Amino acid sequence: MSTISKMTSTFSPSDLASVQLDYPRVSMALWPASMGALYGERPAIVDGDRVCTYRELDERTGRFASALVAAGVRPRDVVLLHLGNCVEFLVSYYGALRAGATVTLVNPLQPRPGLRKQIEETSAVAAVTQPAQLDTLLGAAAGTAIATIVVVSDGPLELPESAAPTPGVTVVGLDEFSRGHDADFTPIAVGGEDIAHIAFTGGTTGASKGVRVLHRNVVANVTQMCAWRAGHQIAMSDAGLVELRPIDGLDVRGVVPGAGATIVVSPLFHAHALINTSFLLLCGATQVLAGRFDPARMLALIETHGASYITGSPAMWHALVAHPDIATRDTSSVRVVASGAAAIDHVTLDALAAAFPNASIAEGYGLTEGTCVVTTAPLVVGADFRQGSVGLPIFDTQVQIRDQDSPAEVLADGERGALWVRGPQVTDGYLGHPEATAQQYVDGWLDTGDIAYRDEDGYIYICDRAKDMLIYKGYNVYPRELEEILVTHPAVSSAAVVGREAGPVGQEPIAFVVAVDGATLDESELMAFVAEQVLPYKKVREILVVDALPTSAAGKILKTDLRARL
Repeated sequence: MSTISKMTSTFSPSDLASVQLDYPRVSMALWPASMGALYGERPAIVDGDRVCTYRELDERTGRFASALVAAGVRPRDVVLLHLGNCVEFLVSYYGALRAGATVTLVNPLQPRPGLRKQIEETSAVAAVTQPAQLDTLLGAAAGTAIATIVVVSDGPLELPESAAPTPGVTVVGLDEFSRGHDADFTPIAVGGEDIAHIAFTGGTTGASKGVRVLHRNVVANVTQMCAWRAGHQIAMSDAGLVELRPIDGLDVRGVVPGAGATIVVSPLFHAHALINTSFLLLCGATQVLAGRFDPARMLALIETHGASYITGSPAMWHALVAHPDIATRDTSSVRVVASGAAAIDHVTLDALAAAFPNASIAEGYGLTEGTCVVTTAPLVVGADFRQGSVGLPIFDTQVQIRDQDSPAEVLADGERGALWVRGPQVTDGYLGHPEATAQQYVDGWLDTGDIAYRDEDGYIYICDRAKDMLIYKGYNVYPRELEEILVTHPAVSSAAVVGREAGPVGQEPIAFVVAVDGATLDESELMAFVAEQVLPYKKVREILVVDALPTSAAGKILKTDLRARL
């Protein structure tokens, strides 16, 4: 039952540990109609001058779902979303789920080889894109299962000159694709065990893999967040839709259902932004799409829309509080500042507290294999913020700190070890990677690959990142991906990539490379070689040529030695 005894002013983590939520056995296909019934003409999305109400979002997703079915998309087929942040991203996301399809999310700047690989691994049959990246998609999709490409454009669709017609592939504008279809489309019935997302991540090993995120995982994580940050339980209405009901005795200083707004900066193709959006939309918070992060613009949007909930990374917060407009903009509406991706330093934390005087600061921790959120700071009255902690496990989530060499051994409070997680948001494993799944998912528990410890009150502290992963401007960068590209260069014999501290932006990737005998390496040319094949934030920032890479007796590269050289 989602009830809790009335809290006193003295908060105890055990108060939250006693709460058990109910998880509706439904799919995310119910979200559009449910949100439309709850909030009607309230603005759901603001995208520049465009405003989409909850009713309109329901109707547009209905038409898109109906159009997908008419185009031959069957239940559990995969639809690839190849879009930046825009109203149409959410229309196509919820519309695809409403049609019973699985969505796979991709960075629209992904180079053609990586995009091609994702299309092939997921067997996607349809894609939604924008004119700027249409040419890349057409090249990547040639000869694959993709039969329909829907293009989001402001005016009539114009194909690039390089786009030759491909037999069996329909390329159509979104307006034309959806026109005449049923806005009141009945959601296709899929179950909680069906896949909602195939979300690609480097995982804890750094190799790119698709995570099977089930409908029940998404529903569970959204349910947990509604309870943790809004004090409400997701339940079923008499009409068979989802609705919110307050949890008795849970006094949360967070989201107020049916009110407020959030400024969306993070890309919606990332699990963090996408799950936050489903939680906040269900709570009735208007999603204001900010485009590329700009401190002055974000502060203006916070004031204009009376934003109540904002989320981002320490690098973003550092830039925001350092901007001169912070002293003149009205930020009094903000109730929650959520921070993730890396630990926040005390200087930025103090500056955030001063800049947003009515807000609670909530650090958190999550990973794609855990759908999104695993731990976060409590927002209940009486709870304190603990510097360096990523908070408590959210409702119905168990955490263990285990010995790295003997995973069966659970460590005592204060001891550092491997962080293992169990809960309804733990996903179903990796698509097409049974060995990796068996290694990371054991008896219902997920080995996150991160090193952490827990204090005597149950607060979690992350000590080291997953294996060799580094974080740059809030984005995960996996050295293995860069190393695999480097060694394909004809002049490179071997390579190792490590992170170098780069202040508020996090860590930047630095490559140590060994040349092939007799070859001469041009550092600038080699950096350009990598940059052509990766997203901009993954670019190698410096090449250091060495005679040999340090290795252990077992032949493992000693990256600790390389980091010491920096």
